[in-house]
Amino acid sequence: MDPLLVSYLLDWLHLAVRWLHVIVAIAWVGASFYFIALDQSLHDAGAEHAARGVGGEAWEIHGGGFYRIEKFRVAPTALPASLRWFKWEAYLTWLSGFGLMVLLYYVDPATFLVDPRVMPLEGWVAVAASLAILGLGWLAYDGLSRALASRPIVLAAAITGLVLLVVFASTQLFSARAAFIQTGATIGTWMAANVLFTIIPGQRELVRAMREGRAPYPLFGLRGKQRSVHNNYLTLPVIFAMISQHFPFTYGNAYGALILVALMAAGVLVQHYLNTRHTGESEPALLFGAAGIVAVVALLAGPSLAPAAPLSAQEVVAARQVFEARCVACHAAKPADLTFSAPPKGLSLETDERIKANARNIYQQVVVTRAMPLANKTGMTEDERDLIARWFRSGAPLP
Repeated sequence: MDPLLVSYLLDWLHLAVRWLHVIVAIAWVGASFYFIALDQSLHDAGAEHAARGVGGEAWEIHGGGFYRIEKFRVAPTALPASLRWFKWEAYLTWLSGFGLMVLLYYVDPATFLVDPRVMPLEGWVAVAASLAILGLGWLAYDGLSRALASRPIVLAAAITGLVLLVVFASTQLFSARAAFIQTGATIGTWMAANVLFTIIPGQRELVRAMREGRAPYPLFGLRGKQRSVHNNYLTLPVIFAMISQHFPFTYGNAYGALILVALMAAGVLVQHYLNTRHTGESEPALLFGAAGIVAVVALLAGPSLAPAAPLSAQEVVAARQVFEARCVACHAAKPADLTFSAPPKGLSLETDERIKANARNIYQQVVVTRAMPLANKTGMTEDERDLIARWFRSGAPLP
């Protein structure tokens, strides 16, 4: 098959899977946020409703209408004719996310997953290690959640320690960019597995008990609620890990692991603020704490502002030659590299004006993250990367 056609079809496959991932993730996160907010805002339904097993109710207004919502302490006296389940949002989010992992990291691990400076792994070894972290991470998380279910504070500390372990392992094995994604994918796997292995089976047992005329066992509902709360608090950390791919100054920083942990912690604080707000006991200090974490990270992780020495005329010419030799094969209106049917991200570097306009992006991708050239196909040397760094610091001059 023509390489250009293959490249074009792969681009459409990436687009379709990523679009699906975003759509179903929005549905899953939206449902999670809504039900936690609903639980937090329930009020005593009164003696009449309590006699029917109703533990709380909430009145809401949306879309021009009023809604009255009741939550039963365990289950109603009879099953309704129609019962809505919330599961495919989670399943499809994980499946589409895993599909993106395969397309972007597993099919060609040398491109984004492996960084020889971190760990010179064979591609198949790196993929196996990634899968092992996903699977073993879930087993460890599930074991902790079961063993410490009655001690929520201790469990929260244990889960935090497990996240730190995942971050450490990922940053020791994979490229900086892949380490962030691996952490987010591992936590996302816990969340989806919570739905598949705990929440939905528990709900099925509740329904089964009612159909068989047995009193439902409350433990299933309590365990499902616990895992739903976990999913709620893990959501913002996972979202940050995923969007970090668009911000090389985070994962490409020398302190990338600390940045990842700190900003995930900020996400947890924001989530806790949102949850407490629904109880009527808003704690704005949580938002200030999250903002403080972000500010401190931005300050400590910032670049050196020491003045850069100007480049000589020969060095400016050499920098221009590096772009021609190492970058233009892909970043051209008609790429010579048949992997691409169009310049990646629409970025052409065939003219001085385009190079100058994209100097910051070039610096981040070539020097900070070292993601470009892709898999270093064109053989950029360390001296050339250093030259690009000095070129950018000196104001990105061109001959």
